[in-house]
This record gives sequence, C-alpha cells and structure tokens, in this order.
Amino acid sequence: MTRVFSGVKPTGHLTLGNYLGAVRRWADVDQHRADALFCIVDLHALTVDHDPGRVRRLSRQAATLLLASGLDPELCTVFVQSHVDEHARLSYLLECVATDGEMRRMIQYKEKAARERDRGGSVRLSLLTYPVLMAADILAYGTDEVPVGDDQAQHVELTRDLAVRFNQRYGHTFVVPRVTRPEVAARVMNLQEPTSKMGKSDDVGPGVVYLLDEPDVVRKKIMRAVTDSGRDVEYDRVGRPGVSNLLEILAACEGGNPEALSGVYESYGALKKDTAEAVVELLRPVQERHKQLCADPAYVEGVLRDGAEKAKEMARPRVDAAYRAIGLLPAAE
Repeated sequence: MTRVFSGVKPTGHLTLGNYLGAVRRWADVDQHRADALFCIVDLHALTVDHDPGRVRRLSRQAATLLLASGLDPELCTVFVQSHVDEHARLSYLLECVATDGEMRRMIQYKEKAARERDRGGSVRLSLLTYPVLMAADILAYGTDEVPVGDDQAQHVELTRDLAVRFNQRYGHTFVVPRVTRPEVAARVMNLQEPTSKMGKSDDVGPGVVYLLDEPDVVRKKIMRAVTDSGRDVEYDRVGRPGVSNLLEILAACEGGNPEALSGVYESYGALKKDTAEAVVELLRPVQERHKQLCADPAYVEGVLRDGAEKAKEMARPRVDAAYRAIGLLPAAE
C-alpha cells in the first residue's frame, strides 16, 4: 500500500489555507487510500524565537483540529514529532549527506533569515538545517507520497536528492518520495495581501481566516477582502489576484471551478457574500467537533500516545538500517 506522510507546524493557529490546501484532502482522500501518517512537527517550531508554553498549546490545538477535521486514528496515524526519537536520530545522519550550498539555496531559509535580520534578531542554525529534519521526517517511514503546498515543494525535492545520494553511497536504504498537490486552492492567499500566502506563522489581522474564527468574524474578514481595480469578476491569478483568490476559495468550498464561477457573478459584493457563507458552512462541523474533543482531552492524549508508538515501530528499523549503512557500530545487545 502507498505510504503518505505530511505534517503541520505549531507556529500559529491553523487557517483556512491550511485546511483547504492540505488538511481536508488528508481527511477526505489520503487516509482512505493509503497508509497515512500525519504529524504535528513541533521540533520545526523551535527554529525561531518562540514561547515554550505557546508551542505546547498550539501543538495540542493542532492535534485536536486535525481530529476535528476528520482524521480517524483507526484509518491513519496521528502523532507528535518530538515523541518519536527517530526523527532527530536520522536528521543528523542526513546532515552528514547534505551540503552547505544546498541549505543556503532554500528559498524559505532566505526569506525567513532576512525577516529575522530585519527585526534585529539572530538567525538560528536550526533555521538553516531544518529542511534536513523535514527530510528525516519523510524518509524515516519509507514514504511514497508527500502531499504539500507549493511553498514546501522545494524541500521535498531536497528530500529526494538526499535519499538518492544516501542510497548511492551507502546502499539502498530509503524510498525516494514524490510530491502530490491538490488541484484547487493549493495556496490560499491573504485576503488583504492577495499576492502573499495566508500563513499562520507570520500573518495577523483581517487577512487571515482561522479555523476557530466565529462565523461573524469570518464574514467580516471576507467582506473586507481586497479585490482589484475595475468591476468585472474575472479569474486571472496574475492580473486580478484579489478576486481570483475569492473565486478559488469559493470553488474549493463547493467543489467547483474558479474560472466557471467567474461567469456567475456580476459584482464583487455578491461574490464576497457567497464566499463568506460557504466558508462559514465549511468550518461549522470542524468547530463543533473541536468543541467536543476539547471536552475530552484524555481521548486526544490517547490518540497521540498510540500514534507515537505506532510511528516508532514503523521508523526504527529503517533508521537503524541507516545507522549501520553509514558505518556506525551497532550497540551491543
């Protein structure tokens, strides 16, 4: 059976972009067709300045929202990255295969490092090397497919390169994974800055719809979304990014096509109203289930505990094999 791995980083509250771009597909498609693992990648949240208590809270919230979105522990494995030591074990081996040049060419490193410097902060070494940890996350499980958004595709390509290089140097150890992308709304954009991604880590304010936003808050944010000059509702990602973003969100909510939808509307106001109501209805069952799960924290903790044990059993043999292949002396029994 095909094995799928993907994760979410607890650096902010999960957004509509996270849901439409990834989480809904995990629940509706991936867990049913594959041996799927979904991970809260909390170690990745440590690459920038952070509040430890907030990371813990957001990790628990992310796990709860994944379950509320339909991930079923009977069908897939849901766990926290730091609960499985094999991620960190394998990451160091892959650092010994990766090169400094590869790390510094990563677009996200360049962007995030520049932001840290602009704020007067220092850039942590882990920000440079975290794509290698991401590669370890994927390769430890013999992953065949990695469903990610466009912004993470470069990291999966690095993962493929490292797997091939390790296999060529030390013997076949890793499966070489491939990227898969959803057809619509792979990258939901900020409602106030429609040329920028709707990100949970860096964006605040009216441009971001969070999964736990109240219905009236969702409506207000979407009704105030930036559109474009002119009055015609046209789907043009480059020339009309604001209205195109709304059309993609509406299409993703209703299972339609953004180009076809553009011919239905004669005004931005009508498009915004329908998009707002579609998002409210999309999020309603997720929010209701989240409320139920928050009332039963022992259930969520049990899912994460069982998921980590299952993940360890999957990852340990391959990571142990990598240790032997690269030349490390096995510990005495």
